Amino acid sequence: MEKEIGRITHWYDKIGVAVVDLKGALKIGDLIKVKKGNEEFEDSVVSMQIDHKSVSSAKNGDEVALKLSQKAKEGAVICKVD
Repeated sequence: MEKEIGRITHWYDKIGVAVVDLKGALKIGDLIKVKKGNEEFEDSVVSMQIDHKSVSSAKNGDEVALKLSQKAKEGAVICKVD
């Protein structure tokens, strides 16, 4: 099952990091799906930061930086996969 938990507001191509506006809780180890149009891929959360500080979890309303294994686009939806 998938639940939308945020959207990518910015993508840093050189470092492979997405800035995500969260609408739900997320923690290290969670499996997520990144979707934009017909493109989608699954990834697990291995690195997450808030204000350049590493965190193990984040909640609704937080803006987090996530390291992703593949290129993502601004506006892409982040879903948590159960």
